[in-house]
Amino acid sequence: MIKNIPTIAHQTYYVGVNDREKHLFENLWPLESGIAYNSYLINDKKTALIDTVDSNAIDEFLQKIQMILNGRPLDYLIINHMEPDHCSGITHIKRLYPNVEIVGNKKTFEFLNAFYGVTDNLYEVKEGDELQLGDRSLKFIFAPMVHWPEVMMAYDTKEHTLFSADAFGCFGTLDGGITDEQLNMDYYWEDFIRYYSNVVGKFGGPVQKVLCKCALLSIKTIAATHGPIWKSAENIKKILGLYDKWSKYETEPGVVICFGSMYGRTEAMAEAIARSLSENGVKNIRIFDVSKTHASYIIKEIFKYKGLIVGSSTYNSGLHPNVESLMLKLKNMNIKNHYFGVFGSFSWSGEATKNLYDICQQMNWDIVAPAIKQKGAIDDLIHDECVSLAEIMAKKVL
Repeated sequence: MIKNIPTIAHQTYYVGVNDREKHLFENLWPLESGIAYNSYLINDKKTALIDTVDSNAIDEFLQKIQMILNGRPLDYLIINHMEPDHCSGITHIKRLYPNVEIVGNKKTFEFLNAFYGVTDNLYEVKEGDELQLGDRSLKFIFAPMVHWPEVMMAYDTKEHTLFSADAFGCFGTLDGGITDEQLNMDYYWEDFIRYYSNVVGKFGGPVQKVLCKCALLSIKTIAATHGPIWKSAENIKKILGLYDKWSKYETEPGVVICFGSMYGRTEAMAEAIARSLSENGVKNIRIFDVSKTHASYIIKEIFKYKGLIVGSSTYNSGLHPNVESLMLKLKNMNIKNHYFGVFGSFSWSGEATKNLYDICQQMNWDIVAPAIKQKGAIDDLIHDECVSLAEIMAKKVL
């Protein structure tokens, strides 16, 4: 039985839910600690629900809304984002409140029709439009490609709350508390970075445009659709600063080494490179075996650090499959401003290093040295080449 429904601002209720069963976000990214679907209900002279939740948690969600409204009608359903984990409840809301007006933009309604065939009771808004709810209004700020084309944000002009869709979101359920002031944020920061780098990271330019709009607002609360609600002024400043840094692809001094090794020879090269990096003053060194670590965790570290060195054994005249998968993800994300190194080993053919090198050139990354290619086990000559690569990379990243 639901009794206590928290508020995040005056007459603004949190009606989100936790999902501790889902294993993969977007069926791609591991969810070790689950995910929260955040939704908000404003109970003013007019009532407005901001986004819905995934359909697998719809019963709890609807109970909360009915409890708050207590027989009142739902006047508006505001759709900031049409991704199914936030819009799956739309048809349920329409059945419960058939006269509700659905607020969105032109692109929102294209998705709405395509997904659910909904074409009635639509209230179209444009950039800067305001919706009066009584003592407050919601101002709409468009955020296309952060990270879908229809995305917009709603800003409560009285309470200074920014309902930010997926921007400023985070993996992980909300366990007990819902705001950053109620939670131990040490538990969330790494998943905040992993969320940005994997979900939003491709769209640095659009993020920069949205940050310029946010800079014109007085923001006391950021209410995203995943993760903690941000109320601490210190944390709001921090997350805005991190989004600014990451969307400019600014990095810290450090090197990520990732490798695909079948029998340990490529891994031995990675160890030699790492040892030399350390001897040349690099402290932030992260080594990943792509067969053991999910790409999302590797991508998170790549967003942090300036250098990336990738090694691959040659497999069926090409790249190690997991290395190839990682490189295609990085290419698709169009990550910028990195230094790059390539190494690999082979037994009877050596195409892997050439394939890696070609991908890096296509990405326009700064390749700091020729690819290191070893037949069989690492020998003294190859060891020296690994040391040399590390020396060059250390000078670049420090």
